[in-house]
This record gives sequence, structure tokens and C-alpha cells, in this order.
Amino acid sequence: MKILIIIPCYNEQDSIASLCSEIKIKTGCDLIVVNDCSTDNSEQILVDQNIPHLNLPINLGIGGAVQTGYRYALKNNYDIAIQIDGDGQHDPQWVEKLIEPIKQGDADLVIGSRYIDKTGFQSTKLRRTGIKLFELLIRLLSGKKITDATSGFRAANRKAIKLFTIYYATDYPEPESNTLAIRNRLNVKELPVTMRERQGGASSITPVKSVYYMFKVSLGIIISLIKPRVKI
Repeated sequence: MKILIIIPCYNEQDSIASLCSEIKIKTGCDLIVVNDCSTDNSEQILVDQNIPHLNLPINLGIGGAVQTGYRYALKNNYDIAIQIDGDGQHDPQWVEKLIEPIKQGDADLVIGSRYIDKTGFQSTKLRRTGIKLFELLIRLLSGKKITDATSGFRAANRKAIKLFTIYYATDYPEPESNTLAIRNRLNVKELPVTMRERQGGASSITPVKSVYYMFKVSLGIIISLIKPRVKI
């Protein structure tokens, strides 16, 4: 099976080179970095290290960068696409575990959750509270339990890849895209993974933005679960 790792990158100069090297050593998979108009030295590092990458002409945000990666995967006939954040939080050693249910035909989308075994970095208390609320909202509206709806560590088969090329939220896209997959009757599974603290950069979700984040993501979850299904 053709497997691609998609890495969205915005100002990840402190982690991007070491992450890509680690991915090659631990997985041997193809990778593509989607450089979302970084203003630091990320692009030059990608060029100097000969790391496969795409440079977006304008800043599209995390959703646009990841969707670009999915479109690249679909165009180049990859069977599985794995999203790994560029900040080094996601350990590539878990890639094989995430793709196994897809290889066996048991899942269309597999989410790596830090909250099943509760090992490794668990994020801030404020963010954990928000994630728990998302879990309750998703379960209430869909009957599906997703313990780590905001996880950007995910593996998608061709059906999920195609769905995400058609629609993908721009801001904070993971919870909405997970529920979009549920709405479109994809088989969504979670597996426990251990995550690390970010190796560089800064989170886009600050305490000041947290209220807006909770409102927007909750609204996105609700809309994605009631909107018409997509033909894929």
C-alpha cells in the first residue's frame, strides 16, 4: 500500500528537520510538508535539507494546509494518509499501529488519542476540559465516543482522504472533520498513543482565544453532524 505522511508547517523551524528525519528512520514512509507561508526559517530548512514540500502562495491556516496534503495524496494515488503535526508532539513510532486497522479493513479513519491510556503529555487543564466537553457533545449527537477529538495524529484511507478533499474546516479542523466522517458513515476508530510536549513554536489556542475556540468548534461539530451527506 502507498502511504503518505502529511505535515502541516507554520513557523516550525525548531522541529521540522528533526521530525522529518525521525519519520524516515521510524516509518520509511513518503512524506510531504505543506509550508503555510511560514515567516521564520522553515522554508529554507526544507530546501537545504531536501525535504519534500509544497509552498502555499498565501497563508490558509491549519485546515487549508492539511487539506492541501490530502489533495496531494489523492492526486498521487496514496492508499493511506497520516497527519502528523509539525511541532514534534506526535511520535512517528505509533504510525504502524494507527494504520493497522485500515490495512485490515476495520476502519476508514483512525485517531491517535492521548486520553485512553493517559500516558505522556496530557495538555493543559483548560484544554482537557474543552476536549471533554467535545467528547460529550459528539456522543450526545452521534452516539460515538471520541475521547480526543482535537488530535491531529490521524490515519485516513482513500475514502476518508476523498471526503477531506471535498470539505475540510479552516480553523481548528480536527473535531469537525472527525464528526463529518461519522456523519458520512465512515468507520472511525480511536487507538491509544503517547504524545510529547511540542518541540518548538507556539499553540494558536491562547487563553484569550479559548472562549472563541470552544464556541466555534462546538458549532462546527453540530453543523457537520446535521449537514447533508457527501457523495464519495
